[in-house]
Amino acid sequence: MKIVFAGTPEFAVAPLQKIIDRGYEVVGVITQADKPQGRKGVLTPPPVKTVALAHNIPLLQPLKIRDEVESVKALGGDLMITCAYGQILSQEVLDCFPLGVWNIHAGLLPQYRGASPVQSCILAGEKDTGVSIMKTELGLDCGDLLCVERTAIGETETYGELSERLSRIGAELVIEALIALQSGEYTLTPQNKDGVRIVRKIGKEDAKIDFSKGANEIVDLVRAMNPAPVAYAELEGNKINVYRAERAAFEETEAACGEIVCDIPKRGLIVKCADGFVKLLEVQASGGKRMSGGDFLNGRKARRGQVFSC
Repeated sequence: MKIVFAGTPEFAVAPLQKIIDRGYEVVGVITQADKPQGRKGVLTPPPVKTVALAHNIPLLQPLKIRDEVESVKALGGDLMITCAYGQILSQEVLDCFPLGVWNIHAGLLPQYRGASPVQSCILAGEKDTGVSIMKTELGLDCGDLLCVERTAIGETETYGELSERLSRIGAELVIEALIALQSGEYTLTPQNKDGVRIVRKIGKEDAKIDFSKGANEIVDLVRAMNPAPVAYAELEGNKINVYRAERAAFEETEAACGEIVCDIPKRGLIVKCADGFVKLLEVQASGGKRMSGGDFLNGRKARRGQVFSC
């Protein structure tokens, strides 16, 4: 069984590496083009490309995969595994693979179809999530399910931490899928048409903290934006990145939403919100280093009575 793997970010590395380590024949890897990164715009290969090159696997980086059908077909794959590849596949691409195209999706379908399943489930306050492997069809994450594994979300787990763990789960699950596909002994389960939720890509415009909202919602936002695009708040015109936060108990009653109610370093940086208080555990001022809320207060970068904009 000859496999073509299509994926791009770090999330896709563990599944690809697991397929290689288990001795499957990977005849090609398809990934996105190298992109400039950082302030200097250094052209950087996708993480999946690095794995392919390390194992001397033929590599394609089409700007638009639908325009490179013949190149895809020339790889000679029996099936394709996709994992956070980042492009929509045309029917012509799907037809290149006699045993089908199968996607590793970081969510429990039919919920959280689309570009941001991990961040979106954290933002929604979900208690569990998982990995779904489905047969790819035309349409957005709508194919029949081959296998699913569910996992609880840690109370303080960030987007980055959960993504890393789901990647490892996906790596194990894809091997189960390949064993089933190779044997031909499997059953597909159609997705439930009820409860479909499509989520868009999360951007910087979604990362601003609104202290007029509840503590749990604020904490979940901070978790969902860590490590990127990073939650932030504005304090008297200065942007403050917030990497970690938690609900806090405090006795203050007369305070506005967004107001700093405690500036004692040992107690931490505590801010009023709609239904109580949040403690900003790890922050970063523009141009500065990441530090605890206590150290931030020690540096006199904030004081009681100042108000974060909502």
